[in-house]
Amino acid sequence: MRHCVNCCIQLLPDSAHKQQVDCRGGPHHGHQACPTCKGENKILFRVDSKQMNLLAVLEVRTEGNENWGGFLRFKKGKRCSLVFGLIIMTLVMASYILSGAHQELLISSPFHYGGFPSNPSLMDSENPSDTKEHHHQSSVNNISYMKDYPSIKLIINSITARIEFTTRQLPDLEDLKKQELHMFSVIPNKFLPNSKSPCWYEEFSGRNTTDPYLTNSYVLYSKRFRSTFDALRKAFWGHLAHAHGKHFRLRCLPHFYIIGQPKCGTTDLYDRLRLHPEVKFSAIKEPHWWTRKRFGIVRLRDGLRDRYPVEDYLDLFDLAAHQIHQGLQATSAKEQSKMNTIIIGEASASTMWDNNAWMFFYDNSTDGEPPFLTQDFIHAFQPNAKLIVMLRDPVERLYSDYLYFASSNKSADDFHEKVTEALQLFENCMLDYSLRACVYNNTLNNAMPVRLQVGLYAVYLLDWLSVFDKQQFLILRLEDHASNVKYTMHKVFQFLNLGPLSEKQEALMTKSPASNARRPEDRNLGPMWPITQKILRDFYRPFNARLAQVLADEAFAWKTT
Repeated sequence: MRHCVNCCIQLLPDSAHKQQVDCRGGPHHGHQACPTCKGENKILFRVDSKQMNLLAVLEVRTEGNENWGGFLRFKKGKRCSLVFGLIIMTLVMASYILSGAHQELLISSPFHYGGFPSNPSLMDSENPSDTKEHHHQSSVNNISYMKDYPSIKLIINSITARIEFTTRQLPDLEDLKKQELHMFSVIPNKFLPNSKSPCWYEEFSGRNTTDPYLTNSYVLYSKRFRSTFDALRKAFWGHLAHAHGKHFRLRCLPHFYIIGQPKCGTTDLYDRLRLHPEVKFSAIKEPHWWTRKRFGIVRLRDGLRDRYPVEDYLDLFDLAAHQIHQGLQATSAKEQSKMNTIIIGEASASTMWDNNAWMFFYDNSTDGEPPFLTQDFIHAFQPNAKLIVMLRDPVERLYSDYLYFASSNKSADDFHEKVTEALQLFENCMLDYSLRACVYNNTLNNAMPVRLQVGLYAVYLLDWLSVFDKQQFLILRLEDHASNVKYTMHKVFQFLNLGPLSEKQEALMTKSPASNARRPEDRNLGPMWPITQKILRDFYRPFNARLAQVLADEAFAWKTT
């Protein structure tokens, strides 16, 4: 009697969406022959879509009850080969079964043949952590996505053909006042001449038992700011001026603003710059008042809340105002000189680009373009303000932004699909509206799954330059800052006319590690796919070229990074 041990293990390509296991006594029900084996005594595998005969024919002849006797009569070499083959077969089957819904062996092959899935969505159900198990999957998906590149390139060409950097129409001062009557009633049009920061004295009518921050929206809506305001309360009553039986408090606006962009190193610049003894920032790093809070926006998806009045914003500069007040009240010229060198800064990375609220508050009579922008109001009060901008390669900025803000299922696959969707949405807008209208379109910006528009630096900068002079800007690159922190900080000191630091102070400022660096779990996800990077470079290229032209610096074209 002759018995053959027949086992066929076939791992089909992903596109087949199935697996076949047919072993006598195995989990397969019935006795249907394996179509791939066709009855042959082979152990077959499909690894990366190539059929491989891992072991030779495994055949054991037995007669009667001499099964084990026949086995023992094998030569030692044959017995070892047989046992080794069985072990290999068992390991591979166990690996395959334990892999669950995976379409490949856990033991990855060094070979990469054809048969990659043509549709990226086939991998949508795969967990990002599983993707890391298959180091060759990056090649699979990158090649698959490359097949879609021609169609995406058409979308980018369509957008590029419609790019037109037009000059915006500036609003009149009277129109600005009509939009913000209260703000213009609080902030004067002239400031104290002996203060570097724009400051003025304002009468305080409260009693000494009055909590000056009782109704401040920042403390009402956020518990994390309460300790900050506790410190402000303790210092408040000791820094009032008194004249004619009345109390006066010093109010100040920032001397300079770090206005953008997000994920471009603004936090690191802020952390280093605040170590300078002449620089005092707002009590909260990113108030976002000009762009969000004054409209009642905390999170736009949560709707609008009560608008934060300008007094709440001014409260954030009270600690700095106290020190400036000391200098103004000092009797000695030395003390006055020391305190009057203090400048106030504010660092909201949304200031340069975020005008999403305009559609809710301003008349939409300009073909979808906002009639008023943030810079219009800042300029109305502070025409001499200094503005610092930190930028980086917009391609890398977008991926960093995605990794930082995405809450779950982050992966290079997911990023690629979101980029593709965002490009399609942006093109749809450009078919009907101007570039500026699409960039500032709140509906579009909320619909796009990644913040593609934030990297269109040239659009925002040109709109700021329509209001402020170019000499009022310091434009930095994160790439330069990362490679030479000391040089960057010296440029900032010079721009703000700050005094020199001691060697110890400078070492502390320049040698500390970078702030807000990428989280370890995000670094483990690896880079974006090369094809995604290529798509984004194509999209941002004309905007980068315009930026480099405006700044007369080819480094801002990011041709090589």
